[in-house]
Amino acid sequence: MTAPSTCPSARGAAAWPRLKRSAIELTKRLMWRVSPRALDLLAAPHRGQTFSIGIYTGESPLALVDPVDVDNPVLTREDVSDVPAAFVADPFMLRRDGSWYMFMEVFNRIHRRGEIGVATSEDGISWHYQRIGLREPFHLAYPCLLPWQDDIYMIPDSPGRGARLYRASAFPYRWEFVRELVSDQNLCDSTVFRHEDRWWMLAGWIPQQHAPVSLRLFSADALDGDWQEHPASPLLTRRNKGARPAGPIIKIDGRMFRVAQDCTPYYGTRVRAFEILELTQTVYREQPIEANVVVQSGSRRWHSGGMHHVHAHPAGNGQWIACVDGWYQTDSSTRS
Repeated sequence: MTAPSTCPSARGAAAWPRLKRSAIELTKRLMWRVSPRALDLLAAPHRGQTFSIGIYTGESPLALVDPVDVDNPVLTREDVSDVPAAFVADPFMLRRDGSWYMFMEVFNRIHRRGEIGVATSEDGISWHYQRIGLREPFHLAYPCLLPWQDDIYMIPDSPGRGARLYRASAFPYRWEFVRELVSDQNLCDSTVFRHEDRWWMLAGWIPQQHAPVSLRLFSADALDGDWQEHPASPLLTRRNKGARPAGPIIKIDGRMFRVAQDCTPYYGTRVRAFEILELTQTVYREQPIEANVVVQSGSRRWHSGGMHHVHAHPAGNGQWIACVDGWYQTDSSTRS
């Protein structure tokens, strides 16, 4: 059967939304080049919150402080040079070949979605933004990193797309999609870790925008294998306090701790910690640690609103170093 012809007017009508979108994106890019501050008028920060990234230290990853010898924040949206950024957030660090690498969400103000940026450091204190390392035609954030055997994997948050596994084909700037691990479209901030020869995933679950979060648990024999939900999942149901992951699992002397966002009274208020007491294929038990708050708002502007992410590493001599993020309020009318 011969396909029906499409009249020029119909083709023009179909192309108009694309042309309009391209014109808006071009205008935003020109504004960014001429006057970056002016672009804020067209693309305000998400939720009215501007996130930046800092470095904390301490004798314990559960008792971190803003050190006086670090010029925090170490990375802000102004450091992003290749795209107009509304903010930088969700930092994950990795030490490789004598250097530190940091992967983070960079919220692109032109496309209004997150992309994964890369920064480097020789000492873990002074950081230099490099460029976007992974972008997709959909939102990306929370780039959970997994060094495993000879490869580096990443599971970024991709709302509406489930938990997606990527492998570095040329670290740190080239990544290839491996497979979808869990297909549930409502997952967020999937946090994958290894425990007793098995892979585990803690993930937030949000049925709709701004709804309270549930915490779900999955496991698999192989990272790219068949992931199954734990019989105790969901571990928490419809909680704004303690359900949404806030960074990787912390391991100290054989003990495991998960860090979670406390989104009361609003998103990104503080980070709390819970010790995982038992984790098997049939049982999950945890309890909040005594000093439950790991990081929270401070007196300096960059984290005066709150904090919502921690990734801690042993730094030697009984010390820990962590990349964290914090935010300040830029538009109270949009807080949620």
